[in-house]
Amino acid sequence: MRLPLILLALLFTPGLRAEIVVEALLPGLAVMQIDGNRVTLREGQTHSGVLLISADAQSALVEVGGQQQQLRVSQRISGQFSEPEQRSISIPRNDQMQYLTNAEINNVRLAVLVDTGANIIALNTRDALAVGITSGEGVAENVQTAGAVVPARRVVLDTVVVGGIRVDGVTATVIDGEQPSVALLGMSFLQHVEMQEQGGILTLRARW
Repeated sequence: MRLPLILLALLFTPGLRAEIVVEALLPGLAVMQIDGNRVTLREGQTHSGVLLISADAQSALVEVGGQQQQLRVSQRISGQFSEPEQRSISIPRNDQMQYLTNAEINNVRLAVLVDTGANIIALNTRDALAVGITSGEGVAENVQTAGAVVPARRVVLDTVVVGGIRVDGVTATVIDGEQPSVALLGMSFLQHVEMQEQGGILTLRARW
């Protein structure tokens, strides 16, 4: 099951001077940065004056200083919205112990599985066509999968964007057929980010 992410929703509350960044949402639960401290709140719990009233896959309803605010993806909560200094994304681990998120590859949105064991990004034929890689494009090669050595094509992706982290000219391989069923976000992208795993949350931060 793919777990949705809520990224970069910031709330600055006048008077209380609380800064809230919603990093990830699950039904009934929100992972947030409150004044620089990462906390996990369940519905009805409070931290530093911030009450989580409700949370689902799309948004979180919080109450601060007696005022309620709905936090959504990249939503401007007040006139004091500002971009975080460092581009990052936090990805919650799913029930299969995997980190699934979305990426924009050549401006096309695809689900991707973070895979540090993959040297490069790996796409199946369907996903390759979706991002504009035509049949036969690329340099022929053979790649080792979990089951066998299979034919593939080495290509270069124009852009890969994950959580605001953009890398241009990323090497990838297109494996003929339906595997991998979900595109693998391998080290040809991940080498450009810092990775930190804590409490079932994987955080990727741009190196520059």
